Amino acid sequence: MPPPASPYGALPLREGEPPPAAAGEELLLVPPLNFAMVDRGVYRSGFPDVSNLPFLESLRLRSVLCLCPEPYPEVNLEFLHAHGIRLFQFGIDGSKEPFVNIPEDKICEALKVILDVRNHPVLIHCKRGKHRTGCVVGCLRKLQRWCLTSIFDEYQRFAAAKTRVSDLRFIELFDISSIKHLPPSFMG
Repeated sequence: MPPPASPYGALPLREGEPPPAAAGEELLLVPPLNFAMVDRGVYRSGFPDVSNLPFLESLRLRSVLCLCPEPYPEVNLEFLHAHGIRLFQFGIDGSKEPFVNIPEDKICEALKVILDVRNHPVLIHCKRGKHRTGCVVGCLRKLQRWCLTSIFDEYQRFAAAKTRVSDLRFIELFDISSIKHLPPSFMG
């Protein structure tokens, strides 16, 4: 017996967006911009839109960690509520260099959410899945004892030409001793 159809196939479409699959057709699963698996039960991406919700549904998320300060869109909140997904929001300003100020306390709080396996599977996202998400993932990699070269390589794969020296400096100087009890599952 096929699984019940997602109610999110009926969400309003953006201009130019194709309609959802009809009965008997396969639903196209579209990941958000810059989507990737970080570790078992941990994913990263840019801000999910309506076309990404069926894909997110397939991940069976327990939590979403949003790093944007703006109010979360109503349609996304409805999706989270309908699927019992908890939203953690750590509003980090996405301002550009040279006036960027990465709040270490919010990065630490975000890492605590990620390290708590009761929140898994978890999706970490910001607007484009590059800078704020890259800083959080970079700090997670430091906790996992990755070398800085590998951390910076991963950051640059997502940031590409938009790499921010201030983000790399923040990751390099981030004090991992402020985070206690790294679960063994993250020691990879």
